[in-house]
Amino acid sequence: MSTVRPILDAPSAREVAAGSARRGLAFLTVTGLAWGTTGAAADLIYRAGDLGPAAVSFWRHLGGLALLLAFTAVRPRKRRDRPAKAASTRPLPRRAALLICVGVGMAVFQTAYFAAVEATGVAAATLLTLGSGPILTAVGSRLLLGERLGRGGLVAVAGALAGLAVLVGGNAPGVVEPSGVAFSLVSAAGYAAVTLLGRLTGRSGDGEDPFTLTMWSFGIGAAVLLVPAWLEGLAPQGDGALRTVLILAYLAAFTTALAYPFYFAGTALVRATTASVMMLIEPVTAAFLAVAFLGEPFTVATGAGSLILLGSIASLAAAESRRT
Repeated sequence: MSTVRPILDAPSAREVAAGSARRGLAFLTVTGLAWGTTGAAADLIYRAGDLGPAAVSFWRHLGGLALLLAFTAVRPRKRRDRPAKAASTRPLPRRAALLICVGVGMAVFQTAYFAAVEATGVAAATLLTLGSGPILTAVGSRLLLGERLGRGGLVAVAGALAGLAVLVGGNAPGVVEPSGVAFSLVSAAGYAAVTLLGRLTGRSGDGEDPFTLTMWSFGIGAAVLLVPAWLEGLAPQGDGALRTVLILAYLAAFTTALAYPFYFAGTALVRATTASVMMLIEPVTAAFLAVAFLGEPFTVATGAGSLILLGSIASLAAAESRRT
């Protein structure tokens, strides 16, 4: 007589959903910490040579793509008896439109951010970009995805608004440059678009694999940036050329090839607003690096804004872990 395992031993739907949410939060935490070093690396490139924002962004896209393609070539192939991924059955025009939009959004997000770093410094540029990102993402997720913010989302967006107000309004003139603010807002718009598209593809039945989505977005982004980077100057020059190449390699490997697959995997498991606010780990990390290692001034407004943003992350992470 066979025995049947009681159904009560199986995880409940609530437990499965909570586990997925926690896994998504872990992916986004790793991504945020990795991305937090991006602005500091770009600042070191500007100090070492004469590469501009478009060139830095181009090499980051191209280097990340090359590393991911190399990894794809050596990783074990999936078993042939497994069913093909649903993304392969998606109509070609729809899939192409999605990939192009993600690639263009990635190019805008990164290039505008690097321009903001050059204009107003690492701490201010990163806080402005990732602080305004949740606001734009919240509006987009409500209008395009029909997602409700919930109490945790409202608290997080309110925290982001308060942090931005403290950062921009609390600092003395000259600490936050107007051109840097403009570039940061453009970057935030690109970031919000990528976040929403990542969430959209993750929640649909024919969603893209995060790894595939990352590779395509890098390739399309590099193609979009080739001409601007060429006009700006592609090759590092001067005595700091070797140092520039090494930092570009770091950007491609750690902050790109490693971080972006984690990011898309995380956005597929949590709400778009949650993913955007979790990435506020990045500006807090960047502000610390800018003050501790790059000699940027530490102001009360910068410190207070960082603390408010970090509080919004904690509140939303707690709410997301309890979500079914």
